[in-house]
Parts: sequence; C-alpha cells; structure tokens
Amino acid sequence: MGVGGTLEYISELIGNGGSHSYGKRKKKKQFQTVELKVRMDCDGCVLKVKNSLSSLQGVKTVEINKKQQKVTVSGYAEANKVLKKAIATGKKAEIWPYVPYNLVAQPYITQAYDKKAPPGYVRRVEPHVTTGTMAVYYDDPSYTSLFSDDNPNACSIM
Repeated sequence: MGVGGTLEYISELIGNGGSHSYGKRKKKKQFQTVELKVRMDCDGCVLKVKNSLSSLQGVKTVEINKKQQKVTVSGYAEANKVLKKAIATGKKAEIWPYVPYNLVAQPYITQAYDKKAPPGYVRRVEPHVTTGTMAVYYDDPSYTSLFSDDNPNACSIM
C-alpha cells in the first residue's frame, strides 16, 4: 500500500465512523455538462426550468439561453435525471440535438438540415444514416507518388 492508498484508507475509516466497508465502495459521479433543448416562451418558463433543475442533487450551475431554447447544466448529475427533471416541469425537452455544421460530413442533407437550428448548427446525424457517396482516401505512398511533379521519372505511362 502506497502513501495514497494509506491516506485513502484512513480517510475512509474516519468518514465511516470506523466501520469497514471493503467490498462496498461507492462510485464517485463524474463532473459533466448536459445540454438540453427546452421549449420556453417567457421569463416565467425560464425561471421555472432554472429553479427545477437547480434543485436537482449534484447540479452546480444552470445556464439558460432563451433565444436558442438551450439549457446547459453542469455538475455531478446524470444526463437522464436532468432530462426527466426538465420534462417534469411540463415543458417539451430533449437532449441538445445540434452540432456545429463543420463537424458533419454533409450538413445540407435532409436528415441534418433543420430550419429551427440556431445559426451555425445542424442536427446531429448518425454516420450510417447519411446517403450519397463517400470519398475514400488511400494512404498508400505508391498511389500518391505515381504522378509526382517532383520526380519526372515517376510516371511510367508516359
């Protein structure tokens, strides 16, 4: 047992009142940011959603952008619990469905393009859903050096 292990063991003894819980370790929740799209019409809706999500255990901050209908929740709460709490307010809510358009291979196909998306964003699309042709790139050096301007003897066809 190293120094870190010893300190952790002692802190567990002090924190648990001396009781041993060797096999029953509680897994720590990870700090995460959850983004939701929540339909909000007025300042009352914004306040209702903010108060509801702030009361959730583990939530540190709640930021709301009413123009984009976007709610950003940061803390140690799980995404599905945050979503359920937002739906419990009576508002239509879903996990933030948009990504920046430069992260999508084909941002203007019917599945990705959405008129309701904020500027610079398109709908998140699964890679297998897209239609059309896909470019294939070969990293084999023999293909790239076949027609080279640097080497005049590289082209064997001429």
